[in-house]
Amino acid sequence: MSFECGSFLASASRNGVLRCWIGRAAAAALLTGLAACAGDTFNYYPTKGDAKPHPGVAKAKQHPIQGIDISKWQGPVDWASVKGAGTQFVFIKATEGGDHVDDRFRTNWDGAGSAGVPRGAYHFVYWCRSPEEQMAWFKRNVPNDPTALPPVLDVEWNGHSQSCPKKLPKAEALSMIRYMLTEMERYTGKRPIIYTDITFHKDVLEDELPDYPHWLRSTAAEPEQRFANRKWMLWQFTSTGRVPGVQGNVDRNAFYGTPAEWASFLSTDCDPREHPRLARQGLCTDK
Repeated sequence: MSFECGSFLASASRNGVLRCWIGRAAAAALLTGLAACAGDTFNYYPTKGDAKPHPGVAKAKQHPIQGIDISKWQGPVDWASVKGAGTQFVFIKATEGGDHVDDRFRTNWDGAGSAGVPRGAYHFVYWCRSPEEQMAWFKRNVPNDPTALPPVLDVEWNGHSQSCPKKLPKAEALSMIRYMLTEMERYTGKRPIIYTDITFHKDVLEDELPDYPHWLRSTAAEPEQRFANRKWMLWQFTSTGRVPGVQGNVDRNAFYGTPAEWASFLSTDCDPREHPRLARQGLCTDK
């Protein structure tokens, strides 16, 4: 695809977002070309913002593939507007522990699907429930949809919980995590993503589980500055994002790579950088 930089950048500025009903390959070429035109300062999604922007994460806006994650706390969502703002993916809170379902999970799940926003479900781990109970609950409440993004296992300490504030020994926590990752993959047929924050990564995950893609929370610095020896696939860079269609704050996230690498992820459910190595193990094959 050939185009003139000036005309496309002007169009993006006027319209707030590029709306393209074209094939994936053409869209990838377009975004790559725009990046070349605009250099390091281009903001791919000018209609999106941040109520409290932090200079330490400014580079996040340079990543062409961006999305959000949500739960009941965002309230009703206008999914057509979310899609129109250029949102490439959403991860939706589904379950927590062994007895809680997010109040808006099915509404959000169905709404995102109807609007054509690629969506995946996440499970928040509760360290005072057995992994067997938690995965039975996840399977009971999350659709096994072959078109969905890979599931996410959200691992953080439950310090906010009065009923379960404790931290487990590293070996015990890892054993639970491995079981839940295996069960998620068995249920969905997709390699799960691990979401975590700085503290839990340092306590439990550092130098562990390299065969899984990682989604890292870092809202004041780039992930490389906060997570030792960890290659990231997704970066949650703010919790005070502003996105058309969502009322108030929403988490915003960026994918590390290019549109072509995103297409590779969608076709294999694995981090494209790890695909050749994992494919030799019989993992992450093309759909």
